[in-house]
Amino acid sequence: MKMTVKIIIGVLIALFLFVFVARKTSSTVNVSRTFNAPADKVWKVWNDVESMKKWWGPKDYTAPVIKNDFRAGGTFLLSMKSPGGEMFWNSGTYKEIIPGKKIVSMMAFSDENGKPVPGSEVKVPGVWPDEISVTVEFKESNGKTEVTVEEVGIPFLMKLMAKLGWEQQFDKLETLFFPN
Repeated sequence: MKMTVKIIIGVLIALFLFVFVARKTSSTVNVSRTFNAPADKVWKVWNDVESMKKWWGPKDYTAPVIKNDFRAGGTFLLSMKSPGGEMFWNSGTYKEIIPGKKIVSMMAFSDENGKPVPGSEVKVPGVWPDEISVTVEFKESNGKTEVTVEEVGIPFLMKLMAKLGWEQQFDKLETLFFPN
């Protein structure tokens, strides 16, 4: 009986330590999808405000407000409205843009005016940094375009959710703009 209690206590301590460490550990999320369209068309849909309003955000979320000053040094403001009506905001700055090939930005949680909000004040699990790095690469081959998104700084606890969110956004892009 005493051995069983020790094992249970040991497992509980290990689980607590894992969750505590996982909350604070950041990770990198990589997601890719190949679209049935040339790079110039995918690039346009990726960066055009009216197109972004249709595909930004996971399944069942809308993006009623998108502002996009698409140039190196330019800023963006992205909204996501949940099915329950809750608004989420991100803002950021473009660090590098290689037309048709690559976009590098820094992104943060923000308010509706684009003012950054510390990651610690957002109702999302995990310990978030104030900014994350987002790199998007476009590679065309045989009239199709592979888009790869890399987010650096995502809390480990949210890695699978972040990946799922991007996959759902890719689903929207594919359905709305590039059906097979």
